[in-house]
Amino acid sequence: MNILIVEDESRIAKRIERMTRDILGNTIQSLRHINTLQGAMESIGKGSLDLVLLDLNLNGENGFDMLKSAVSESFHTIVISAYRDQAITAFEYGVLDFVPKPFNQDRLEQALKRTITNEKTEPNETKFLAVKKRQKIQLIPIEDLIYIKGAGAYTELFLTDGSKELHDKSLEKLEQLLSPIFERIHKSYLVNMSEVKEIIVKSGSKYMAELNNGEIIPIGRTKYKEIKAKWV
Repeated sequence: MNILIVEDESRIAKRIERMTRDILGNTIQSLRHINTLQGAMESIGKGSLDLVLLDLNLNGENGFDMLKSAVSESFHTIVISAYRDQAITAFEYGVLDFVPKPFNQDRLEQALKRTITNEKTEPNETKFLAVKKRQKIQLIPIEDLIYIKGAGAYTELFLTDGSKELHDKSLEKLEQLLSPIFERIHKSYLVNMSEVKEIIVKSGSKYMAELNNGEIIPIGRTKYKEIKAKWV
């Protein structure tokens, strides 16, 4: 994993680095520390990150200025901050976890282990997915999302207005962030189950989900019984 720590207090940054190395061990490929918002933004722009550990107060600068951009990227973001009152907003933006300061190694380990076990985030309060669009960041309300299709390292978001947006996160990462109403019905599809109108069984053990908008998408054979039970 390539990890970036964004923290303006050197003592805390060193503590986070030490704990992270203890917890993730040889899964770490690189672990860097940056203490300014501008430096962090430049580093993110260069790509090749798997995880950002972000403080929300960087020498008086607001980490939320970076957060909206960070959550649109392919990596997960974990906030480490003393500003507990901002946790809900951070989750709404789509962070994997919010670790309040002061913290111990057990709490940091709980957050970091989610990055390698694909454990879903709690309390599933993601309300937006941030996408990069024409040099800007656009927040897509989760309520406008019908389904997500995997497209290699990227994903395609299909929205209620008929439009489609591209997201840099993988299907697996988005599945971690979204509420249980979004089900992985196929290796390439994550669907809002409230949008499923009918489940269709075709010859040759082929299963399909008909959506409220008329679209038909596949259901994996190994997923059919589970999806059918939850849909009913």
